[in-house]
Amino acid sequence: MTSIRVLLADDEPLVRQGLRMILDSEDGIEVVGEAADGAEALAAARREEPDVICMDVRMPGVDGIRATELALRLPHRPRVLVVTTFEHDQYVQEALAAGAAGFLLKRARAEEIVQAVRTVASSDSLLLPEHVRALLRPRPQRARPDGPELTARESEVLALLAEGLSNAEIADRLQLGVETIRTHVAAILRKLGARDRTQAAVIAYRSGLVEP
Repeated sequence: MTSIRVLLADDEPLVRQGLRMILDSEDGIEVVGEAADGAEALAAARREEPDVICMDVRMPGVDGIRATELALRLPHRPRVLVVTTFEHDQYVQEALAAGAAGFLLKRARAEEIVQAVRTVASSDSLLLPEHVRALLRPRPQRARPDGPELTARESEVLALLAEGLSNAEIADRLQLGVETIRTHVAAILRKLGARDRTQAAVIAYRSGLVEP
C-alpha cells in the first residue's frame, strides 16, 4: 500500500518535531515536509502533494484558516487535520467552514494522533470530536436550509455522516450497499447546497437537522 504523505504546518518547531517523531515511526505514514506558517504550507503542499496536512490555526502571516481554504483549491486536494491547543475556539468553527476534515488537540496521545491522520486520510471520513460538535449547536432562531426536504433515509445517512462515519461504515450500520450510500450522500450535498461532507456536517449541526 502507498504510504499516507503528511505535511506538518506549525510555527512551533518543537510541535513539528514531536509530530514527526510520532508519525514517522508508523508503518504506512511518511512525513514529507514541514512549514512554519500558512504561506510555507501552501508552497510545500504544491511541491510535495501531501495526502494530509496537519495544520495549526494560529500562525503568523497566512494563518491556518486561510491556508486551509487555499490548500483545498490545489489540484492535488489534500485533507486538512487541524491540530490546535484550543478546544473551545472560534477558530475551530472557521476551520470547519473552510473545509477542514478533522480536529485534534495538541495534547492528544501518540496513538490518537496516528489514528486521526489515518481517519482523515480516508477520502470519505471526518473527525469531529464531541467538543467540536458541541460548538456547532443550533443558533437561536436559526432557520433550516432552504431547498428540498431530506427523505427519512437521507436524514439517517446525514446523521451518521455528521458523526464522522465513512461511506463503508454507514453502509454497514444501515445494512445497505456502499454505492447506495454514495448516492444518498450526493443527494444530501445537492439538497443542502454543501460543497463537501464537512460543510454538510456543519449545516446539519447548525440548522438542527442533527443534534450534537
